[in-house]
Amino acid sequence: MRSAQQILADANVIAVVGASRDPFKPSHTVPLQMLRHGWRIIPVNPFVDEVFGVRTVPTLADLDEPVDLVDIFRPARDAVEVVRQAVAIGAPAVWLQSGIVSTEARKIAEEAGIDYVEDRCLAVERAVGHLTKLA
Repeated sequence: MRSAQQILADANVIAVVGASRDPFKPSHTVPLQMLRHGWRIIPVNPFVDEVFGVRTVPTLADLDEPVDLVDIFRPARDAVEVVRQAVAIGAPAVWLQSGIVSTEARKIAEEAGIDYVEDRCLAVERAVGHLTKLA
């Protein structure tokens, strides 16, 4: 399994489940920071049409292209189903944001052979690793 840093370094396209339009929520500020550092972000939210100027898709199943990472901003009880969906679309890695931990989601990811990170922040890992996708 790849480290959190390696998953981020390898990723170009990140689907963010639970991305928010609220500029005061981490589910807005974290993906926006990743976008500003060169990652392509696809917000996944069934309740809004766009987040930070990017068109949303309602569910992972609605994606029309592969993604390198599924980032999850949903409570642990919802993360299990999101990880199942990530496995179903062939995502190579899932990432549960800070404060989100799920033994069941981890088991699903491990059984599917995909990389799994939990209780860590994409933006913090990006900053610690000095990672960027900008030329």
